[in-house]
Amino acid sequence: MIRLSVFYPSGGRFDIEYYLSQHIPLVHRLLEPYGLVRTEVDKGIGSARPGSPAPYVAVAHLIFKSMESMAKGLSAHDPELSADVVNYTDIKPVFQISEMVR
Repeated sequence: MIRLSVFYPSGGRFDIEYYLSQHIPLVHRLLEPYGLVRTEVDKGIGSARPGSPAPYVAVAHLIFKSMESMAKGLSAHDPELSADVVNYTDIKPVFQISEMVR
């Protein structure tokens, strides 16, 4: 399994309600035919030191069956997914692709 993690660093506008109610359903609609298995969304609330702010306002995890299916889906739908970003944030996300080993 492949995990695409999308990190949104703290310090900008992020509409979590839009993200959850509009963007994530769009992600599912477009990418499930390409092997998207599930998504998880974390809302940052703090860091390791109690009372300190979270380094990320949100982190999304998209789980795919394979690297190939993920690449095909993102290639096919990147313009539509990217166009929706302005509706929920002005933050430049950081991406990481991982192989899930456990």
